[in-house]
Amino acid sequence: MRAVRFHRAGRPLVVDDVDTPRPGPRDVLIDVAAAGVCGTELHFLDGLLTPARTPITLGHEVAGVVAEVGEAVEDLAVGDRVAVHYLHACGRCRWCRVGDDHLCDAPLGFLAFATDGGFAEQIVVPASATVPVPHGLDLASAAALCCSGTTALHAVDVAGVAAGAAAVVYGTGGVGLALVQVLREAGARPIAVARNPERLALARELGAETTVNAATEDVAAVIREATGGAGADVVFELVGTRETSAAALASLGKRGTLVYVGYSFDRVEIDPLSLVVPEQRIVTSVGNRRSELVDALDLAARGRLVTRVTEHPLSDAGRVLDDLRAGRVVGRAVLMP
Repeated sequence: MRAVRFHRAGRPLVVDDVDTPRPGPRDVLIDVAAAGVCGTELHFLDGLLTPARTPITLGHEVAGVVAEVGEAVEDLAVGDRVAVHYLHACGRCRWCRVGDDHLCDAPLGFLAFATDGGFAEQIVVPASATVPVPHGLDLASAAALCCSGTTALHAVDVAGVAAGAAAVVYGTGGVGLALVQVLREAGARPIAVARNPERLALARELGAETTVNAATEDVAAVIREATGGAGADVVFELVGTRETSAAALASLGKRGTLVYVGYSFDRVEIDPLSLVVPEQRIVTSVGNRRSELVDALDLAARGRLVTRVTEHPLSDAGRVLDDLRAGRVVGRAVLMP
């Protein structure tokens, strides 16, 4: 079968012919319908992240149709529509036992990080990593939500956002646009920050009360004006550069929370005194729980979490990633084998 493979940092992705995977007793073989393209792929290409092995098939946002089930699988059947939770939790370690399976100590697989991902015609995953796709939700949208929607839900949970909170979303890619909607669902007042006017327009359409163009406006000044001088209750930092971090911290109000979701090669300097006096805090949010994938798909099926999806053939993976790097992707791009 065809698969988009990562061989090493700095080298373009290659569409290779690879052996079709075979499911083990507790696995399922899935015909991939769509696989989302995420900024994580750029981090691999740039060398910021390193997979456990190479070559490896990229793509950690996957939805499709079950083509074959292992002999020990009881709850899935051929023809079932499923999305895949990219970290295949063991279900036994201390983190899994308390429901934080995204922090699993001994995962059975980890799409595109340790095991082959979904930029391929078929994929094998543990049956326990699949989630049913609700009726009426198309598989391309389901795939795109496997990281963007779930990461947004998890970040809001980590931050403990209260109704009425002024919540800044710094960066309006797939995760940021999902965050705007999840914050709206939580009763918060979303403020979207980006450099792309088209993305900002979509953020307003999806529920942002205020938008800030970081290319032309003083981010912190606009946010303080929008909050009556108080500053934001929470800022979700989805970019993770020195520049965006400084603006995010300057936007925070008293007891405000800065949530790092994004990251880059940059290092950020912190003045502890500037945090201590207003009792601000910095926290981080990584990935998502399997249960949050269930919730994201449910919200989407009910029309409460919308994803703008553009579809591309598998062979266009390199071009799509170039578009993503250049900021030309609005919403989420998916590859369609």
